[in-house]
Amino acid sequence: MLTPEEERWAEALAILRLHGEHGPAFIAERIGALALEGDEAGVARWKEIAHRFDQLGRGTLQ
Repeated sequence: MLTPEEERWAEALAILRLHGEHGPAFIAERIGALALEGDEAGVARWKEIAHRFDQLGRGTLQ
């Protein structure tokens, strides 16, 4: 079983593989949709994924 941290990394990597350079737009759309629904936990999760996606793109893992 993955930890929540590992899940976010796996999700970010999957988005990178599926959407490539369009990943940021995909992530922004998800965050926007969840915000409109009032899903604060969902927005927070996707912001965490976005942060990791950015790190993958820059090659800086922390």
